[in-house]
Formats: sequence, structure tokens, C-alpha cells
Amino acid sequence: MFTPEFDAYVEPAKPHAQIWRLVLGFVVIVAVYLLFVVLIFATLYSVFGDQAGQFADETAEANTPTGMFILFASFAGAVFGTFLAVRVVHKRSPKTLFGPRARVLNDFAVSAAAVVALNAVFLLVLSIWVTPLPNLPFTLWLTLLPLTLIGLLIQTGAEELVFRGYLQQQLGARFRSPLIWMVLPSLLFASLHYSPETAGGNTWLIVGATGFFGLLAADLTRVTGSLGAAWGFHFANNLWAIVFLAVDGNVTGLALYVTPYSADDTDLLPQLIGVDLVSMVVIWFILRRVFHR
Repeated sequence: MFTPEFDAYVEPAKPHAQIWRLVLGFVVIVAVYLLFVVLIFATLYSVFGDQAGQFADETAEANTPTGMFILFASFAGAVFGTFLAVRVVHKRSPKTLFGPRARVLNDFAVSAAAVVALNAVFLLVLSIWVTPLPNLPFTLWLTLLPLTLIGLLIQTGAEELVFRGYLQQQLGARFRSPLIWMVLPSLLFASLHYSPETAGGNTWLIVGATGFFGLLAADLTRVTGSLGAAWGFHFANNLWAIVFLAVDGNVTGLALYVTPYSADDTDLLPQLIGVDLVSMVVIWFILRRVFHR
């Protein structure tokens, strides 16, 4: 399962690939992330007083632009935490998490463009069955779009750095079996999307679909030997799901439209998730062909 590209990608992680370092590094990432969240809200309380409580509610619900931007900002803590863990615990440069710079940029652009194009077709097909509902006014949505894209780059970049960068790289440096360095990070990634209060009876279906996405992203990292393809895949996927058409009741704060169904709709949503999984496989297959070096 190792490719020459992936072997080169994990090479910088090999000198300090002890399991205790991996555990300690992951603790550092989580601790820095949580500290960053605390600092964000401490700052908000010092500036806005009791109104910061409302900001906290909006962030938890992710149903307003303010809440979404705070949520995006919190992911910077995961970025800093990962950089710190790699530098201090594993004695290597954070640059090694990404792979060759030119390859990262190229793979990101190609992957994102493919997902955007094919998801546009998917939305056209989807519009036959469902009619999106307006969410943000178009002028406000367009005004916020540049900041939204930056926030989305931070959010998806942080998750890719942790799961397809740090964890997959360090586990790949220690173990040869993809059951460890592909599956384990994907399971952890999927667990973050466990939200029965939002998804109801669709909870495990959403968790499973997220884990499957993680496996596809992990495979793109394996094939390309860089974080670019998985990051572009993730960024463009979230672009549609967060910025253009969000599922009602689920991170809708910056979406232009929302669906007429919610995340706990057990009649329609499972069918649409099935279609989405098929589209992801199609995109993955195309990207695999494109990135075959």
C-alpha cells in the first residue's frame, strides 16, 4: 500500500516515530486547541461582557455569521497545536506535514476544481427533487464570502493537518499496515461528527459517511505524497456543504441556501447521503487517475 510518494512523505517522521511521542503530540494538539478556545472566549468576555454568552451559544449552534467565524477561528488552535507538537515532540519542521510546496499547491487546485465541478452537477440533479430555501441575503453572503473562504481554509486545513498530516504521517512512519495509518485516523475523524442531538436517527449514517470520506482523503494522501489533494477535496466539499447549501439546522450561519429537510430527516437524508457517497467515489476515482504519477 506504500507508494514511493507516500514513503517520501513519511520519511521526515521516521527518526522520532515512537508511540509515546505520538500520544504526547496528540495531547499537545488537543491542549493547545482547547486553550485557544478558552482564550477566544476570555477575550470576547473582556470586550463584550455578558453578550459573549450569546456569542458562545451562536458558536455552539453555528447558525449565525458571528458564530461561524468564531468557530472557524477556533481551528487555528489546532493548527498551532500541530505545529508545536511536530516541532517540540518530534523534532522536525512543520513544513514536513504538507509535502513538497509545488505539489501541495497543484494538487489542492486540481482536487478543489474537480469537486466544485462535479458537485455543481450533483446540485443540478438534486434540484429536481428538492427546492433550496433562502438563508442569508445575497448581498450579505457575497460581502462575507472572502472571510468565509479564509475561515474555510483554516478549518479544513486544520483537520487535514491533524488527521491526514500528523496522525497518518506518524503512524505511517511506525507501521506498514494501512489498517493503522489509514483507518485509525479516519475513525477518529468520523467520531468528531457524532452528534445525535442534531442528526437523530441519521447519526451513525453521517458518522459512517464521514469516515468513508476520511478514507478517500487518506488514500489521496497516500497516492500523492502531499496534503494538497486531500485538503482541496475537503475544502471544496465543505464549500458546498457550508457556504452554498447547508443542511437545515447544521452549520447554517454562512450558507446562501439551506435544505428543506433537516439532518434528522430519516426519510430523505439517507437517500441523499447515498447519492453523495457515490459522487465522492466518482470524484476520488477521477482524482486517482489525474494524480497517477
